[in-house]
Amino acid sequence: MCRNIKTLHNFDPPATDEEIQAAALQFVRKLSGFNTPSKANQAAFEEAIQEVTETARKLLGSLVTNAEPRNREIEIERARARNAKRFGTADE
Repeated sequence: MCRNIKTLHNFDPPATDEEIQAAALQFVRKLSGFNTPSKANQAAFEEAIQEVTETARKLLGSLVTNAEPRNREIEIERARARNAKRFGTADE
């Protein structure tokens, strides 16, 4: 899976429209193989992003869980720790 696509379910506050669209953009880029599509493919690319965004929003709205909502700051720190372990810290 594309590492740039973040988990958006079960956060307090809920994922924003911008976060959902950013994930959709990354997904469409991954599927299409285009970072920036040609003019000939631009309309299809934009339509796909819109459709994936709408579908993701619908999915996130319909998911249920008994787990406590995740804290964004804690998740950011966990990601930093994973990255430091994986890639080393900048001061090493």
